[in-house]
Amino acid sequence: MGKFLESEKKRQADFKVRSSYFSAKARADGIYNNKPRPFCLPLDYSEENLFPEIRQTAIAYFDSYGIKLHDGLNGKPSNHLCDSQVCCLNFLFPFVKKPHILAKILKPIFPNLQEMLPIENEQYIVFEWIGLKNYLGEKISLNSKRTRGANCTSADAAVIFKRNDGKKQMVLIEWKYTESYYSENKKYSKIGTDRTRIYRPFYKKYDCPLDKKVLPSFDALFFEPFYQFMRQQFLAREMEKAREFDSDIVSVLHIAPVRNTDFHRITSPELSGLGETAIDIWKRLVRNHRFISTNTEELFYESLTNKLPDLRTWSDYISERYSWIQNV
Repeated sequence: MGKFLESEKKRQADFKVRSSYFSAKARADGIYNNKPRPFCLPLDYSEENLFPEIRQTAIAYFDSYGIKLHDGLNGKPSNHLCDSQVCCLNFLFPFVKKPHILAKILKPIFPNLQEMLPIENEQYIVFEWIGLKNYLGEKISLNSKRTRGANCTSADAAVIFKRNDGKKQMVLIEWKYTESYYSENKKYSKIGTDRTRIYRPFYKKYDCPLDKKVLPSFDALFFEPFYQFMRQQFLAREMEKAREFDSDIVSVLHIAPVRNTDFHRITSPELSGLGETAIDIWKRLVRNHRFISTNTEELFYESLTNKLPDLRTWSDYISERYSWIQNV
C-alpha cells in the first residue's frame, strides 16, 4: 500500500466528516470490499463523491454513452473517496463546455495551442476514450460492443485543439491520483491469455512509437505502469495514422500529484537502469515527443489561485478536498 494513498485515506475521511459538501447520511462509513471504511461513502450516496455541480451531468453523460463508471454500482461512481476516476471527473468535467478556461489550463503544457475544438456533442473533453475503431484488435465478447472504460485500452480523458501552425492535435490524458504499482508481471491474463500476442504486432512495426534501441526487450513492458503506458502509446499512434477526427498529431499526457512518489517506483527489473523513476524511463522510451508528463499541482495552480467568479465554487471545492493541490 502506498504512503500517499494511506495519507489520502485519512485526509478524505476527515473531509467527509467536516465538509458541508455531504449530506448527513453520506457521512457514515461506507462498505468497501465487505468492510465498513471511513474513507468511503454509503453506496446509496456514492453520487456525493462528485463535485456537487457535476453530479447529475457527469452521471448522465456516462449513462448516455454507455461508459463504465469504475468500481461503481447502479450507474453511480465509486464510493471510495480516493478513487482515481472520481478525482479526474472532479478536476476536469467542469470544463467540458468551457473551452477558453480549458485552453488556459493546457497552454503551459502545449504552448502552440490556439483554440480548443469540440469532440462529441459539443463537449471539449471526452472521458474513457477508446477510439472510433478497435485499433489494437483487442478481443471483445461475441455479438457485443466495445465498452468505454472496460475491457479495452481507454484514455481517462481526451481533448483536441488547433495549433498555431494550423495542425490539429489530439491528446489522450492518463490521470493518476493515489496509484502505486509493484513488480507483478502482466504478460499473462487471469485466464492464461498471452498478452504479448495482442500487442507485439504494434511493437514490431517500423513506425513503433517506442525506441527499440533503448528498450531491453518487449517483455520488459508488461509491468504496470509501463504496460498501461505501452497500450496508450500504441493507441495514440494508430489513431494518428488513421487521422481520427482529422488529427495530425495524437499524443499522451500523463497527469499525477507530485506528492505521489509511490508512483515513481520502477517495477520492471529490465528497465531499472534506464532512469530514476517510471516517468523518466517512459520519456526516454517514447519517440517524437508523443509523451508528456506534468503534475496536478502546477497544471491547475493558476485556475485555483485566480479565483475567477465562474470558477469560485469549483476552486473552493478542489482546494478543500484535495488540499495538497495548493502546495506547489
